[in-house]
Amino acid sequence: MIRPRLLIVDDDDSIREIVKIMLKDYDIIEASNGEEAVRAYKMFKPDLVLMDIQMPKMDGVEATREILKIDPHAKIVGLTAFARSRGREMLKIGALEVVKKPFTRRTLKELIEKYSAKAVA
Repeated sequence: MIRPRLLIVDDDDSIREIVKIMLKDYDIIEASNGEEAVRAYKMFKPDLVLMDIQMPKMDGVEATREILKIDPHAKIVGLTAFARSRGREMLKIGALEVVKKPFTRRTLKELIEKYSAKAVA
């Protein structure tokens, strides 16, 4: 069984590390800002992007916009502590949904099952 490839984008190293631990059954690619996320998306074409919204260099809204220009079928879910204000922007430009931090392993696994064609046995 092929494991889904996930792109985890967050400027906080500890959040990325926690998500990697939570999702150790998946193929994880990391990016620490929006610019890295766009480059990583082009290179790896992940099945799902978990995108923080508030980041330096290029925020999650702009990175989502750029990724969707590259691949209009990209599956991107926003992860944020600022769900109300910036979350609406993410949805408006094409994110599938926005999940408020803190989130659980179960929430992340449900997102992957919902949006990824590949499943982990």
